[in-house]
Amino acid sequence: MSKLALTLLLIAVAGAPAAAAPAKAAPAVKRLYALFNQEWERRLVEDPLYATRVGDHRYDDRWPDASPAARERSHRADLAVLDKLKGISRATLPDSERLNYDLFRYEYERRVAAWPFKPWMYSISAREGPQALNEVAEDMPFDTAAQYGLWLTRLERLPAYLDARATELKEAVQEKRTQPRVLMDRVVPQLAMQLSVRPEDSPFWSKFRQFPRGISDSERTAIEERARSVIGGAVVPAYRRFDEFFRTEYLPATRSTVGIYDTPDGRAYYANRVRFHTTTDMTPAAIHELGLKEVERIHGEMISVMQSTGFKGDLPEFFKFLRTDPRFYFTDADQLLREYMVTTIRIEPELVKLFGHLYRTPLGVRVIPATSAPNTTAAYYSQGAIDGTRAGYFYVNLYQLDARPTYEIEVLTSHEAVPGHHLQIAIGQERTDLPPFRRASDSEYTAFVEGWGLYSERLGYDLGLYRDPYSHFGQLTYDMWRAVRLVVDTGIHDQGWTRDQAIDYFKSNAAKTDTDIVNEIDRYIGWPGQALAYKVGQLKILELRAQAERALGPRFDVRAFHDALLSEGALPLDVLAARMGAWVKSQRPAAER
Repeated sequence: MSKLALTLLLIAVAGAPAAAAPAKAAPAVKRLYALFNQEWERRLVEDPLYATRVGDHRYDDRWPDASPAARERSHRADLAVLDKLKGISRATLPDSERLNYDLFRYEYERRVAAWPFKPWMYSISAREGPQALNEVAEDMPFDTAAQYGLWLTRLERLPAYLDARATELKEAVQEKRTQPRVLMDRVVPQLAMQLSVRPEDSPFWSKFRQFPRGISDSERTAIEERARSVIGGAVVPAYRRFDEFFRTEYLPATRSTVGIYDTPDGRAYYANRVRFHTTTDMTPAAIHELGLKEVERIHGEMISVMQSTGFKGDLPEFFKFLRTDPRFYFTDADQLLREYMVTTIRIEPELVKLFGHLYRTPLGVRVIPATSAPNTTAAYYSQGAIDGTRAGYFYVNLYQLDARPTYEIEVLTSHEAVPGHHLQIAIGQERTDLPPFRRASDSEYTAFVEGWGLYSERLGYDLGLYRDPYSHFGQLTYDMWRAVRLVVDTGIHDQGWTRDQAIDYFKSNAAKTDTDIVNEIDRYIGWPGQALAYKVGQLKILELRAQAERALGPRFDVRAFHDALLSEGALPLDVLAARMGAWVKSQRPAAER
């Protein structure tokens, strides 16, 4: 890739995680923060990959302990946390610490609730898993010889981790908690990429192709020699063992059905996942019906925009036109990458129209690695380090350019970068007065995070986007995409839909390309319930905004509303609704409260 793939930095930041109890805190608060600190450290130790992702690099030389004994220890520790919380009097805490207490307890209750379903047995998918561990390096710093040494030590320890993951999958086979065969067939070519004869051809060699200026020639030579030895002598042989096991033992035992219902306790597990990702008590049936209504509503808007282009035909014909006309596709990957970068830069100065408080964390644009690009979505966001030492990155997919239409660029950037994920997550991470588990909670409250991302797509109209009718239709396509998710995710996992049935429904209702549609359906199959969070969260945020606008009338300030919505970081939707209700009340004159 050309130099265009280098980081696009917008603004800089500094800061470090802090979990100190407030000065002159009551004993209960001090005990609470001691528990926060203890558990944060345990999480980093138990999951060094998570530590790397949030920017704590003390454990960059190791992998998680994936053994059954380690999982059991972690579960017992989770139960112990809930017992310790019972010993801390919530009533004696100030309001701000009650929120911390409630969210902390909520996270551990959800972990304990998921335990009986053994979610680790489903931790391989077509998008991520042992087949793409080279991508861990994306979150690691490589500025010094010592940092290269940490990565090489981590690679030396990779065989034991891969063997443990194989053992995990053997347990999944025994309990019939496997992923569907159609997904796992997609893993085979990904594993094949890890079986190179020459270390230099391995995906793990990527960080050894270029070195920073601070690395001397002698250091570079020593690093390269060690890398050849480790990749050729440890990493590749370990992948050959894993590949042999995967193809001869795991793959033949995978199931022919695609819904999680067809696994032990599958329907109960799906209900658990629905509650986890939506942070609501909505049933799969209610969500399915909501999806059907949203699909019908958005169809009406699509027809109106289609007619404005002068197109003569119906929606299915317009979808085909958008998927196949060359005018909507670049033939040069650098040109597509450049357009994403330019769009990001163009949006950023306009954010002051909608936000009083903005992020300081830098934002970068990167290309999705080749190991996962064929099997993943059009783009995704990777959060920055919570101490500000690593930027947040908007990753874009340049694989198969005829599946990356230009009318998606503005809406996709709005969701994954700004004003979507980067803005929301960075603002939460920069709340240095919050304990780290709150600052790094984006993975805990999917409905808030993805709901905000989808809501942000609509904000593009206020930021000068979608002036072209095709880009406008792109925004509607993305809104429809998330409405379709409500229907197909519940259809697959609760109602027994087939994969082909889900693909056909998606294709008949949205102008996404065939490649994206198949990848998306396979994503929903392998990640039950996650896809429901987007629409559920977006509709809640739109509802809260409408309530605020009605209650405040001319006193409604969209900048203040957004600042209040984002000020506490990611939250469960019921907690968000309560806080925004209190905020609306606070904006009224005292006589009206």
